[in-house]
Amino acid sequence: MVKSIILPHRHDERSEKKILDNLPDLESIALVADAMKRLGDPSRLRVFWLLCHAEECVVNIAAIVEMSSPAVSHHLRILKTAGLIVSRREGKEMYYKAADTSVVSELHRSMEAIMRVTCPK
Repeated sequence: MVKSIILPHRHDERSEKKILDNLPDLESIALVADAMKRLGDPSRLRVFWLLCHAEECVVNIAAIVEMSSPAVSHHLRILKTAGLIVSRREGKEMYYKAADTSVVSELHRSMEAIMRVTCPK
């Protein structure tokens, strides 16, 4: 459905129709912007990448990314609030991994393409 927008300069009606038919709504754009904002910290992005490849506890994540456990917990809380990671409890230990969603898959795929990282098999 073409949005009812009249452009000040009409250049190519077919191109304009295609753009207007596929223009994401503000709510969708806001969700993407929020996810990208949450991943805007290098340490958080590193933790997210790790959790796309493995399920780990805070202590192991801290050791792998060379950060303190409280700092890792802070980043995990932000990622979890954004719906990018999930957790599960096993006894006293909490384990974290990337959420199994299309948004997470696409963010991970984009991240790897940008960084040219080779994923472990």
